[in-house]
Amino acid sequence: MDPPDTARPFLGIALKVASTITFTVMATLVKLASARYPIGELTFFRSFFAVIPVFVWVGYRGELPSVFYTRHIGQHLIRSVAGASAMFCGFSALSLLPIADATAIGYAAPLLTVVFAVFLLGEKVHIYRWSAVFVGLFGVLVILSDYVVPGASGAGERSISGAAFAVGGAVFGALAATQVRSLVRYESAATIVIYFSLFTALFSLGTIPFGWVVPTAADLVLLVGAGIFGGLGQVFLTQSYRFGDASLIAPFDYTSMLWSLVVSVTVFATWPSPIVLTGAGIVIAAGLFVIWRERRLGIERARSKRAQTPTTPLS
Repeated sequence: MDPPDTARPFLGIALKVASTITFTVMATLVKLASARYPIGELTFFRSFFAVIPVFVWVGYRGELPSVFYTRHIGQHLIRSVAGASAMFCGFSALSLLPIADATAIGYAAPLLTVVFAVFLLGEKVHIYRWSAVFVGLFGVLVILSDYVVPGASGAGERSISGAAFAVGGAVFGALAATQVRSLVRYESAATIVIYFSLFTALFSLGTIPFGWVVPTAADLVLLVGAGIFGGLGQVFLTQSYRFGDASLIAPFDYTSMLWSLVVSVTVFATWPSPIVLTGAGIVIAAGLFVIWRERRLGIERARSKRAQTPTTPLS
């Protein structure tokens, strides 16, 4: 495995932005197909065909023989259950909500990851990050108010269900991310991605009795394309952190809001309400603060470590 090369930050940023674009394309294809195919079937195609670009990437890096080796299959299973649940909820939200709205609510996941990391991994979080989490979750409530408050522009039975699925996707996504934070201590990114894709495809096969539909040739392009773009997005995302510090790369995740807005307007002819845009701005600001605070803490820990390291031999 090649060591990280964090001296090429612009390449890392470009790969991160490329990942947000490909994930937005994937979400667009899923939304287009969701009117005709059940969510379980969409989840299968997204997971199964995502393996193709991941295999190509792993093979190119010479890691294919070892990618399936693991001593932590149970943790992969837990991560996959959470991730598959997040995907199912996220796709359900996409089928019911404008893509930009579903994206905005999904930004709650990184904030919830902070909360779960405290209770599940024992990480310490101080008042600054707790404050950002609460502000960000308030932003989510602002977005949701456009769906649950009677008379609001987005209120309606389908929209309320979609908002609930989007929140569920954020919760399960945060749980999956928390599990990944534990797995990366002893597993490669490729191994985590491969097991997640295969387990999720296997889980989704259990929904066949609930009305799978034989795809038309045109729709098969959408379904397979969703998987391919999902896999490409995962490869770009993983590679982006090899070429730049996480604190520099992570904020560009929020460019996905721009792409989802473009898709909402140009493909689906919908525009988020001012309430949704305001709430999204609050959530994004809180998320950026959490990233900035993580960077500051990393710098302080590095300084402390250097200060405690003796500069001359003790004997």
